[in-house]
This record gives sequence, C-alpha cells and structure tokens, in this order.
Amino acid sequence: MDYKLFDEYITLQALLKELGIIQSGGAIKGFLAETTVLFNGEDEKRRGKKIRLGDVVELPEQGLVINITAPTEEEKQERAEHLAEKERVAAIVKRMNQENKKAQKGQGKGQSSNKKKGDLRSRDRKPVRFPGT
Repeated sequence: MDYKLFDEYITLQALLKELGIIQSGGAIKGFLAETTVLFNGEDEKRRGKKIRLGDVVELPEQGLVINITAPTEEEKQERAEHLAEKERVAAIVKRMNQENKKAQKGQGKGQSSNKKKGDLRSRDRKPVRFPGT
C-alpha cells in the first residue's frame, strides 16, 4: 500500500490512526507492545517516530507494507483546494456562532424582572441531576 505524504513527516502514531489500523491515539501503546512494527526493516516501538518520504513501515502479522510516497502535483492541488474549503467553512461557522452569541445577549436586555412561574428560559434551567451524582 502506498501512503501519500503531503507534509515533511508524519509520526508513526498519526500514520496508523489515519490508516484506521488503530482507533485512537491512546491505543498506540498497547498496539506497539503487542504487535511487531518494522520501520525500514527494524523493529520500532516509538509512537512518535518521524516517518518521511521513502520510508517503509511493515506490519508482518497483518501482511501489510506501507510505502511512503510523494503526491503528484494534481494531488497536491486537490489537497490545497480541500484545505481552503475547510478553512472557508470554519470561518463561516465561527461567524455564525459569534452572531448567535450576540443575539442571545441581546435577548436578555430589556426584559422585566417579573417572570412568570412557568416561563423557564434555557439559561434559567438547572442541569439535570441523575441519582447518585
């Protein structure tokens, strides 16, 4: 299997997580303790090991060989467009959240202090308590 490396390096932990070999970053210690991972033919147990272009990571027990390769110019362009779109959407969401926050603050102004007993606003509600907590 080939893995396209867009940055200078990727850590062993991040590589295994990105490929779905481990479920979370916390699972790496146990995984490395139980599984043989070969980095360029040598046993590797460091989760933070930096993997660069041309390196080979092997998982012999799974029969998996991961070759770290450079992306094509077209793949680089696609990734740049994807990251730009992701950044654009994040900016929109941030702006919307700020507007919602301002709107919520504005609703609190000018209201009378005599609230009806049944008129509970979300900020007036107490958190739900479960038995035993």
